[in-house]
Amino acid sequence: MKKRILSLVMALVMVLSLAACGTSEEPATAGSTEAGASESKDTAATDTASDEVITVEVWSNNRHDEAYMTSQVEAFNASSDHIQINYTIMTDDWQNSIQLAYQANTAPDVITISSSDGVKLEDYVTAGMFTSLNTFIDGDAEFQKVTEPEAHMYNALNSLDDEIYWVPNGVRSGSRIQWNKDLAAAAGYDEIPSTFPELVQMAKDITDAGNGETYGVGFTSSWGFGRWMEGVGEKSGYTHWGYDYTTGTFDFSSWKPLLEEAAKFMTDGSVLPGSETQGVDNSRAIFAQGSFAIWGNASQEAGVFTEQFPIETFEWGVAELPTMEGEVKGAQPIDPNFGFAMMSSAEDKEAAWEVISFFSSEEFLKGYFEGGYSAPISSYMTDKYDTTKIGRLADFAIQSYEDVYPSVPAVSLEGDDHWVVFWNVVLGNVDVDTAIEDLNKRYNEALDRGLENGTLTRLVIKDFDPLHPSSGTFEYLSE
Repeated sequence: MKKRILSLVMALVMVLSLAACGTSEEPATAGSTEAGASESKDTAATDTASDEVITVEVWSNNRHDEAYMTSQVEAFNASSDHIQINYTIMTDDWQNSIQLAYQANTAPDVITISSSDGVKLEDYVTAGMFTSLNTFIDGDAEFQKVTEPEAHMYNALNSLDDEIYWVPNGVRSGSRIQWNKDLAAAAGYDEIPSTFPELVQMAKDITDAGNGETYGVGFTSSWGFGRWMEGVGEKSGYTHWGYDYTTGTFDFSSWKPLLEEAAKFMTDGSVLPGSETQGVDNSRAIFAQGSFAIWGNASQEAGVFTEQFPIETFEWGVAELPTMEGEVKGAQPIDPNFGFAMMSSAEDKEAAWEVISFFSSEEFLKGYFEGGYSAPISSYMTDKYDTTKIGRLADFAIQSYEDVYPSVPAVSLEGDDHWVVFWNVVLGNVDVDTAIEDLNKRYNEALDRGLENGTLTRLVIKDFDPLHPSSGTFEYLSE
């Protein structure tokens, strides 16, 4: 396959012990002669193979599309006489769930995968957990037509060198602000401000107007918080995940003003008490109940707040993220999503591929996109679905300042990652200068270790343009 060197960057409840797909055998019926015994054995084996029903275990960390996925899995199972899909959703601790299940030999056969879910491809491939899909793709002309896999090879995201490990079917916008218009209006606001300091003030004013009953903003966790803080920072021109592409080193210094400002959410008392310890789904449900006014997440929320947690008691809006100074100085990252990876432990890989191919078929994807669960990434599917049916997903249309970022080197970090550290700064648990100094030190030390042991390369883009990060001249250096 043609190698396309385009990189991209870069968040689950309990591990279910699920048996991997197995086979069943029936004993052969012995004949009265040696020849008869042999013939009977061959016939029994053939009958068993033709009657065998294979269960393909599929795990997903997507809940926003639960209704559609469930209906489609039921339809597949009803129409298939040799493969049945067992579909399981888990939205917390996703990466750990997969890794622990693999180590315990209870891993699923197929998992959903997106660029934003924290799965570092190199780590999973190095650990032998994923199966290359090249052979399956080469033999499936319909899959190639619908998904255009060669046009969507992102090095270190869904492919390594020429090997493809998952193919994105959709693309998710960067984060937006979802906001309760009723609570905002009660505090004198009819729109989301263009600067982040003004948004912080808005949250305080809404909280004051709520008299202890409603609040300005709700958090969830370091990663949930980071999803929309990431967009604010990168639109403001800050380093993407702390990586300076022009030098090929980590530098989190640019994030200081945003972290200092975001800390005011807590010191102002604008955060719904206890929300910072909630999971993503709990926080979504609390927002839908009207307990706080400002929530931030990407286009999957179109489905969440119309199906999973339908908002019925107030008017909700979707607005673009603010920046620190009201000016867009960098691209907001967009995420190729809704792909499927095959675990290496899958016992029947042909059956697993048949399921992946079904989830990537034209008919399936047409309904998926028209349901507003994602937007198509392939030009083929872009022409095949009815955009008048996408509902609130239209509020998350891709903007001119959104782009794919090259993948940051996947360092093996000692200690907390930058989103956990940022989170602790916002919570007031650590000084911002101390935090940034520590992050720069630990991340660059981890990068140096990876370069020394040959597990990483240094990506340098000397002509890097923060407004067009997917452009430029990519260099991968071993030192």
